[in-house]
Amino acid sequence: MHNGPRRGGNPMDKPKDFKGTIKRQLVELSSYWPLIVLSLLLAFLGSILSIFAPNKLKDLTNEISAGLVINTKNMEELTSKIQSNASEDNISKRVTDILDLKLNEEVIASVLGSDTIKSSDKEKFSAFLKNHDGLKELPLSVLNVIMPSSTYKGVVISTTDKLALLDIGTDFSKLPDSVKGVLFDDILVDGVTISSSEQVDVLVVLSSLNSDESDVYAKIEELPDDVVKLVEPVMNMSKIKNISLFLAILYICSATFTYIESISMTIVSNKFAQKLRGKVSKKINRIPLKFFDNHQTGDLLSRVTNDIDTVAQSMNQSLATLVSAVTLFLGTLVMMFITNWLMALTAITSSLLGFIFMFIILGKSQKYFVSRQTELGNLNSHIEEVYSGLNVVRAYNGQSWAEEKFDLYNRRVYDANRKSQFLSGLMMPMMGFIGHFGYVAVCIVGALLTMNGKISFGVIVAFISYVRLFTSPLSQIGQAMTSLQQATAASERVFDFIYEEEMEKDKGIHHFDKDKVKGQIEFDNVVFKYDGNESPTIKGLSFKALPGQKIAIVGPTGAGKTTIVNLLMRFYEITSGDIKIDGISTKDLTRENIHDLFTMVLQDTWLFSGTVKENIVYNRRNVSDERLDEVCKTVGIDHFIKTLPNGYDSDIMDNDSVSAGQRQLLTIARGMIENAPFLILDEATSNVDTRTEELVAKAMDKLTEGRTSFIIAHRLSTIKNADLILVMKDGNIIEQGNHKQLMRKNGFYAELYNSQFEL
Repeated sequence: MHNGPRRGGNPMDKPKDFKGTIKRQLVELSSYWPLIVLSLLLAFLGSILSIFAPNKLKDLTNEISAGLVINTKNMEELTSKIQSNASEDNISKRVTDILDLKLNEEVIASVLGSDTIKSSDKEKFSAFLKNHDGLKELPLSVLNVIMPSSTYKGVVISTTDKLALLDIGTDFSKLPDSVKGVLFDDILVDGVTISSSEQVDVLVVLSSLNSDESDVYAKIEELPDDVVKLVEPVMNMSKIKNISLFLAILYICSATFTYIESISMTIVSNKFAQKLRGKVSKKINRIPLKFFDNHQTGDLLSRVTNDIDTVAQSMNQSLATLVSAVTLFLGTLVMMFITNWLMALTAITSSLLGFIFMFIILGKSQKYFVSRQTELGNLNSHIEEVYSGLNVVRAYNGQSWAEEKFDLYNRRVYDANRKSQFLSGLMMPMMGFIGHFGYVAVCIVGALLTMNGKISFGVIVAFISYVRLFTSPLSQIGQAMTSLQQATAASERVFDFIYEEEMEKDKGIHHFDKDKVKGQIEFDNVVFKYDGNESPTIKGLSFKALPGQKIAIVGPTGAGKTTIVNLLMRFYEITSGDIKIDGISTKDLTRENIHDLFTMVLQDTWLFSGTVKENIVYNRRNVSDERLDEVCKTVGIDHFIKTLPNGYDSDIMDNDSVSAGQRQLLTIARGMIENAPFLILDEATSNVDTRTEELVAKAMDKLTEGRTSFIIAHRLSTIKNADLILVMKDGNIIEQGNHKQLMRKNGFYAELYNSQFEL
């Protein structure tokens, strides 16, 4: 690669075009919109179901609570009516009626004139008549006359029972049964008639209660059966069952929607990543080589691997989550206000702090995510460079230098990661604190409202769920935005490559059949300048290669020899002038057609992981074993192949297990397999020894027969038999001719040739 300006050498100071990248993503995702819409719809529906769940949970809580406490309504009505019956006025009137005290003159006279009543008893009676006090102290002989047994409401009440009534005070537990049954009027509570006896029993039980609330539930069992039925805790199991079933269906549907949404987004994200990788793969073949001159290999590999994986993972985590979170947030907000506006304000106020911090963090974290992806590409580039040239690094004791640069890039990745992850990591603990703070606030305000009878206990339970649903989306929105930023930062780098300027579109006006090509090539005043260079590398180059000629191109390093080959193959587009094959401009031919016309054997060898046969017949079909064996014998690589365990079927790769010379011979054999009218040899024998070079030179002579050949060589002894030698310097041809002619001129070529033999 040519040295060019490095991209991504320093951390990004500010984020790139966020909106533009989002638009590109939407365009690239157009083919997946049905699945995306399905995912977003399911995420929306799942959130809606989750929003309605707390409201039903409130109803369930209220039903269960009602089944755990006494029937307050019935209890209040019952006690109110009993207390009304047991009021002082009502009791006094009822006692008077029951006692039926007879103190008329006739009765008084009968008591005082009775022969059966003792004198002492008569004296006590006379004292009573004077003071109207002490009825309970009167002797039974007197009471039987003035307060005889009588019938009240169909119940016979004896004098003894009446006397017990006088003795009762407020202790209703000592009332005789006859009085209990008539002391109060029957009352009707919730369709149940409570008799006088039952009312008395209720008063007895209530009078024995202490301040402990739990004592109420213990005393309920002592109440009469009819009263127990009215006030005892009873769960409406049918209603509880229906609400529970509804909640279960709600949660199952929500979970199912979320599961399908997750699968759909996983499919979309992975297919999108697959699509991006495919686009990158195709794009590589449409981008001019000048792009690779200005970009490091490791950085490009990072875009294909790390960046695309980041896009896929972030998309899977962010898009549906964002829709679900926004829906949850807005829906929960509405439901909270519908349930209780005061509690809603409490929850919102306690969570408001989360909004502020979230937007502050989002505003500061984007640039660090961009910097992270950029610096990761720089680190990968350095690692790729060092590992590919590890022998050179060791030979020149450059380990310290390599480690210093690695530490520098690693530190930059660490700093970018630390800052981005720190800021994004603040979201969870911060939102957790806000959520817990919201729980406390809701519980305190809810307790106060419950004490005042403004809300039920179920509302508090519902709001605890609402606070979770309200604060959780804030956290999810923050995480989704963080993932979206990661995806944007990564996709920017991927899209920069995908939308990079491509090579000019082939006109394809003409097409050559390689079996019918004559073999003439002409350079007509060709000028070419690399991007970033001030002056042209090739300056007005003109020459003509006749069919079947062997053209050698020689000159010092940097003279433009390899550039000529690159222009001939249309790896680069010429600045001005023209290159013609058989009189047809290469601009009117497709690059694929041009490449079919040439066989190239380069100085830089390249092998891929595969068998020896696969490496030699690369991209060629119907190559017979006889042809393969013939080529390998011609090149002189057959002996090496026979030493391998499985011969041509042995696995081989481009590593130190194969020597540089052997790799060169394998690439030469690959070139000889191709039956093309033009041949390019760019220092093809530079990595082989002298004996092998002579063998390859003979093979090349045979290979070049009937073909127009271009040979670039520094070993001038290998091109002595060339038909035409072009001597280049500073992008121009300064001499041309065959070896003998140039040596007779005793010019620059002769100087180069003779310098090979100087000590």
